Amino acid sequence: MSAIKPTDLLGEIYAQWISELSKYEEVSLDLLRIVFDDWQRATAEPSEVCYRDATLGGVPGIMVEPLNADKKQVLILLHGGGFALGSASSHRKMAGHFAKALGVAAFVVDFRRAPEHPYPAQIDDGDAVYDALLAEGYENRDITLIGDSAGGNLAISLALRRLQRNKPAPAQVITLSPWLNMENTGPTIETNDETDFLITRAGLQANIDRYLSGGASAKDPLVNPLYADFHGFPRLYIAVSDLESLYDDSVQLNRLAVEAGVDVTLSIGEGMQHVYPFLAGRHPEADAEIARIAAWYRAGRA
Repeated sequence: MSAIKPTDLLGEIYAQWISELSKYEEVSLDLLRIVFDDWQRATAEPSEVCYRDATLGGVPGIMVEPLNADKKQVLILLHGGGFALGSASSHRKMAGHFAKALGVAAFVVDFRRAPEHPYPAQIDDGDAVYDALLAEGYENRDITLIGDSAGGNLAISLALRRLQRNKPAPAQVITLSPWLNMENTGPTIETNDETDFLITRAGLQANIDRYLSGGASAKDPLVNPLYADFHGFPRLYIAVSDLESLYDDSVQLNRLAVEAGVDVTLSIGEGMQHVYPFLAGRHPEADAEIARIAAWYRAGRA
């Protein structure tokens, strides 16, 4: 346990999780899933946003519809949680804040989770949602992928796979503290260990083992986008905290994107925790980040 004290609600929640879970020698995956659905506690309920259960392409999720939004534009949100935890419910409120700020609808995907469904089930589900939206008449330019942590990996990998298969790919991808290095070798896992209240190398490895239990390589570019060729990749936004253990993943992603000529924006939330936009409605930096992403989104459509 870090001797440094949390400075915001998200850090307090992360520290509480780790403190409580450390009391047990073994923690079941079912209990971890219950704990991670508590993620939504960090987020204020956005006003004037409606939610409904929905299914797209045979994949369940939550449709998020702000009042007065342009429902012809949609975010596909792929949630974090190490490919094994988290859910549409844990991310519903954060999706509401993003959808409202961008003036669009959002679909939070309840994709199949590892280890019951290892890679590439999660990407397959995102792909099915994307194709279903196209079949419903959405224009490709009106579909944006957004993902946090492991969901950031999925958003990038889904865009890469669609490009590889010559399928319509999104014009824009938004990532929040993306987790990309499936070899678990990022240097900031160690150097930022004291300031990150959630992530540990052991915890990352447990989720890697779940995700790759079907035998995929940790060097596969669709598993580990740090091995990917980003030439032709869509416009990309990366939001990350300088204090989090996965900071290096975003730095490396930005470098690869720049080298490939991608229109990329790297935004660093100084002093914040992993996926700090979870604090939407409760912390000025989270609200400011969402506002920056909304401005970036609108600029890309001008």
